[in-house]
Amino acid sequence: MIKRGVTITKIEYRKATLEDAELLIDIYNASFYCDYLRFGACPGYGKSKMAMEESIREQSKHIILYDDVPVGCVSCKKIEQRVYEIGALCVVPEYQHRGIGTQAIRFVKTYYKDWKRLTLVTPLNKKENVTFYTEKCGFSIVSAESDENVELYRFVLDR
Repeated sequence: MIKRGVTITKIEYRKATLEDAELLIDIYNASFYCDYLRFGACPGYGKSKMAMEESIREQSKHIILYDDVPVGCVSCKKIEQRVYEIGALCVVPEYQHRGIGTQAIRFVKTYYKDWKRLTLVTPLNKKENVTFYTEKCGFSIVSAESDENVELYRFVLDR
């Protein structure tokens, strides 16, 4: 669509099914490859089909479609009453910096209507993630954690 010389893109979300496991593996691998190279390990990179299917069963995953092209995923699971953890928010590199991630956080906030708190972790030395979650999405850093050899920040957004 074009409106007054500006291209308008369409971002949609489709709930992932077990049949999407291989598509999600491709999205995760493209999105998390740099983290894998940087940290030597990344829980989102290199999942087997069986592991991805188990992940789909355990948490709600939505494939992000940008003009009908699958470009990312946002996954979330309820960890207690009205508290949800965003397990992954990823966008393949060639589609980053287009507002897709910011829109995905808005989607989570409307999809889980009863949320009181959203939480997530990201590597503390990924400054672009820290800036994204704090400045663009309104999260606060509440603690530092460790996962294998990666130091993480825990982010929280309260309603």
